[in-house]
Parts: sequence; structure tokens; C-alpha cells
Amino acid sequence: MIPSRAFLTKGTGVHRDKLASFELALRDAGIEKYNLVSVSSILPPGCRMIPKEEGLEYLSPGEIVYSVLARNQTNEAHRLVASAVGTAVPVNEDNYGYISEHHSFGEDEDTAGMYAEDIAATMLATTLGIEFDADSAWQEREQLYRASGHIINTSHFCQTAKGDKSGLWTTVVAAMVFVE
Repeated sequence: MIPSRAFLTKGTGVHRDKLASFELALRDAGIEKYNLVSVSSILPPGCRMIPKEEGLEYLSPGEIVYSVLARNQTNEAHRLVASAVGTAVPVNEDNYGYISEHHSFGEDEDTAGMYAEDIAATMLATTLGIEFDADSAWQEREQLYRASGHIINTSHFCQTAKGDKSGLWTTVVAAMVFVE
């Protein structure tokens, strides 16, 4: 199976039970009805991004669905949690791209999201032979990657939340979900 389409989604759940908190985050993301199978970091050649609502129309309850899933949880009051998915798409649609997942504590949405985006772009850049200084700032490398003419687009999708003030489990998820 090589997916031809994918969509991004995210959600948050809060509950006294850790697993129920995760279930509620999946419900918020709209993907609780599926048997999610986590896959690694490859965006198939020619895979087209579609809106979540369109992607959900292709899926049936109980279906085994492949996804790159970022998940983080806390039961510490006010602790900031983040889950992010980053993508890097090559110019040549015959080449594969990269997807990364990032889970962190204490990072806001922009910081966690940009980190996930950076990871995906850097993985793609290394496979394309783009030379760069790994110690340079993401914004500098992003410009270099785009100027190389090999990477057309990078992006991220992130969900953050502060731990429930009374100590209930708080879960955040971000996912790229594949459909045929």
C-alpha cells in the first residue's frame, strides 16, 4: 500500500484516567474510530495533502489506518505539553519527503512546531545531499534548503495544552493520517 493522500489533524483530551484522556484527544482530532498504526517518517512520492474533512470521508470505523502520530501527556497542573508533526516536501514529486513527530514539555506551539519542521527538512536535506551547517539557526537552514531548488515546502502542525489545574491527565496529539 502506497498512500496517495494524507491529512493533518490534532486534538486535546482531559480525564482522570490516562488512557481515557488519550481517547478524548483522538476524538477531538476526529480519528478515534480507527485502528491507528504508527508508521515512521516517509511521505510517499506524489502523496497529496487534503483537508481533514475530505480525508475522513475515505475512512470507515474500525479500519486499520496508518499515521505518523505525535502524542504527549501530563498529570502535572499547568505543565505545558506539545505534540507536533513536521513535513518536508521535495520539488521533484517522484522523490519521497519526510514527516517528523516531536513531543515536548515547556515549548509553545511555534517552538515545538518549528522544531518538528526543522527535523523533517533536515532529514530530507541530508538525503538530497544539500550541504549545510547543522549548528546554524533553523531560519538560516530553511532559506538554504529552499534556495537549493530541491525542497519546495516545509510546514508543521502542532497541538499544545497546559496540564489540567486539578491534576487530571491532559493529552495532546498531532497526526498525519494516510488514506488510499
